[in-house]
Amino acid sequence: MQPLKITDTTLRDGHQSLWATRMRTKDMLPVLEKIDNIGYHSLEVWGGATFDVCLRYLGEDPWERLRIIRQRVKKTKLQMLLRGQSLVGYQHYPDDVVRVFVEKSVENGIDIIRIFDALNDLRNMEVPIEATKKAGAHAQGTVVYTISPVHTMEHYLETALELEKMGVDSICIKDMAGLLSPYLAYELVSLFKQHLKVPIQLHSHYIGGLAVGAYLEAARAGVDVVDTASVPLAFGASQPPVETVVRALQGSPHDTGLDISTLFEVAEYFEELRKELGFERGVTRISDMQVFEHQVPGGMISNLISQLKDQKAVHRLPEVLAEIPKVRAELGYPPLVTPTSQIVGTQAVLNVLTGKRYKLIPGEVKAYVRGAYGKAPAPIPDAIRRLIIGDEPVFHHRPADSLEPMLESARKEIEDYITQEEDVLSYCLFPQVAKKFFADRKDGIIAGTAPVTGKAKDISGKQGGKEMDLKDIQELIKTIDSTGIAELDFEADGVKLVIKRSNGEQETGSSNGKSNNGEAPVQAVIAEPNPVTGSKKFVVKAPMVGTFYRAPAPDADPFVEVGSRVTKGQTVCIIEAMKLMNEIEAEVTGRVVEILVENGEPVEYGQELFVIAEE
Repeated sequence: MQPLKITDTTLRDGHQSLWATRMRTKDMLPVLEKIDNIGYHSLEVWGGATFDVCLRYLGEDPWERLRIIRQRVKKTKLQMLLRGQSLVGYQHYPDDVVRVFVEKSVENGIDIIRIFDALNDLRNMEVPIEATKKAGAHAQGTVVYTISPVHTMEHYLETALELEKMGVDSICIKDMAGLLSPYLAYELVSLFKQHLKVPIQLHSHYIGGLAVGAYLEAARAGVDVVDTASVPLAFGASQPPVETVVRALQGSPHDTGLDISTLFEVAEYFEELRKELGFERGVTRISDMQVFEHQVPGGMISNLISQLKDQKAVHRLPEVLAEIPKVRAELGYPPLVTPTSQIVGTQAVLNVLTGKRYKLIPGEVKAYVRGAYGKAPAPIPDAIRRLIIGDEPVFHHRPADSLEPMLESARKEIEDYITQEEDVLSYCLFPQVAKKFFADRKDGIIAGTAPVTGKAKDISGKQGGKEMDLKDIQELIKTIDSTGIAELDFEADGVKLVIKRSNGEQETGSSNGKSNNGEAPVQAVIAEPNPVTGSKKFVVKAPMVGTFYRAPAPDADPFVEVGSRVTKGQTVCIIEAMKLMNEIEAEVTGRVVEILVENGEPVEYGQELFVIAEE
């Protein structure tokens, strides 16, 4: 028997699950020393959505956050969550980016890197594991837990054994939806402890209320470490509270040895912070407990419920929750974790809203079926595959093998902004967001200064200052059906989505085939120009709500300006809609005679952007 070790997730997964990742670095500083002295196995402080949110919403450099935490936390190991070949983004990145990102993460203070792949496709974990070991950090391989006909105990053991062969230092069972029941936790941990030599860690979310029981049974089976959060950021979609787990094991052979009174001192700090920022405590709703059927992680369900309530359409929630398992089965039973949870969930929402299954199909669903995310756990039925991608080929190689190196070209593109090598990595992962952050930094402007208060649902999912909800999606659908637009881009829960027709109608949108410097592949939206009466001038209008950015131009330095010559099909600007960078193309060849909005300015649907004199 051995004491159970604890990883604290408050500074990453806790506020990602409950506060939309909106805890600022300054909010962490007053309590870091006290947390460092508690005696945790590790502190999860980085990775997941923290990187994106720092740049996009908080006006913070995520690398600087890590360095600041490292300076103050001197006793406890720092841990991060890495989405395999997707790093901290939502698509796969080339191997050169993955290797340097891991190297810099360790150099800036990370000791343990938890590496997972949404599909348990170990090919997507090879390079991150190799890079972590080379950097001298602890590589924790992850087995993503879910329930399906193909996800058996044998599958999990085989995955874990392969990870051990790949050289991982420990293995985490990642129960992102809180599905692992106590008795199965005992069985699974016992199986791993019997066949594996490396330590075993268990990560679960409270959601349906099983996690505390699962932890206790896992401890009885010999699990080495479990993940918890401070009670103000626990329960609900987050982890179980550390206070409960510590108290439950006091006096047992697995006693954690952590001091309850010190834990509550930390909890009191976070409780006051929670009240100050206006966030609610984590709660378990009936719909959360239905996770045992639909398996969608609690954070996604919470957002969905909030959106439905705001639109007085909560009566449609049962339809969506009933549709999600059907879509998941048809797509080969992917575990529902970023990004597959959002991909499956969004397709289910569209199936319900349109009244016809697969009438509209997100681009990421197509990419998934083509094999761009890796191998589906179970074969996708031919009828579904043809419905989604027609006769397009499915590729079976490691997805990243198709990606060209990116670092050197990215470095040249932002050479005027670079203040540290890490800037190149930030740009590779989130090019437009990072470039705006760099520009604001260069100009002495602090980005993201809007007050971060209110409930999580009030500060997430913004699209040009307007919250993107199901009503907006319905409007997008109406737009597709009524105007002939064949393709629209938006983002749901951090996953970039492209909605396209699948009924063979003539498209007016086209793809430029570029990768947009590392963002998810962007399908260019061609704004329909409107001739100005009595002249050969055309007005380019915004096809969606978002934020306007002028695009780099071949004949202008560095962006499209008044006087720039543009050619038909050339990108003239970019509209950022919920983090997706939508490239807007010119419909005519000519010269720009007017630019009607400022760079970084919010724009509305149909707002005039450019006037182009046709040549």
